[in-house]
Amino acid sequence: MSSTTLLRLASRTPSSCLFRSRISPPRPHAGLPATLICSSHSSDFSTSVRRAAEKAPMEDTAASGHHEESFEEFTARYEKEFDNVNDVFELQRNLNNAFAYDLVPSPSVITAALRAARRVNDFPTAVRIFEGIKAKVENKGQYDEYLRDLEPLREELGVNLKEDLYPEQLFTAGANTHG
Repeated sequence: MSSTTLLRLASRTPSSCLFRSRISPPRPHAGLPATLICSSHSSDFSTSVRRAAEKAPMEDTAASGHHEESFEEFTARYEKEFDNVNDVFELQRNLNNAFAYDLVPSPSVITAALRAARRVNDFPTAVRIFEGIKAKVENKGQYDEYLRDLEPLREELGVNLKEDLYPEQLFTAGANTHG
């Protein structure tokens, strides 16, 4: 059977017609490629990879070796990452990764990030860390809590907030004059 004929058959007929039934005993090849001789699932077209939905729940996590990372593990991992930062690229990459999660990093992670920003002498990124916190928190109260917790460090490092650098009056007045 030519490959074009086989392709036409595969596109027109259900896959259960192309593959032998799992009930019948296996026969010699009869000229077909090895991938078409038998199928683990009669509804699959490919026999090479099982879909993730068909895997057993325990098999997926145990075989991959991954587990759900707790907030404490996340915090410890990123504190260590920021302590090892040596240049601006590493700092920004770690910040991007930390803020990509569906959680707000703890104040200890933010402290490590701010110290790393100071170590690599990157003032703009230090200011942007607070913008990231403001974007990630659910409400203004949480943001104010972060600011209270980090106020001594901000003063020690000399990091200003965007709100302090560019008050709202300048944004609203500037938007009206340039528009």
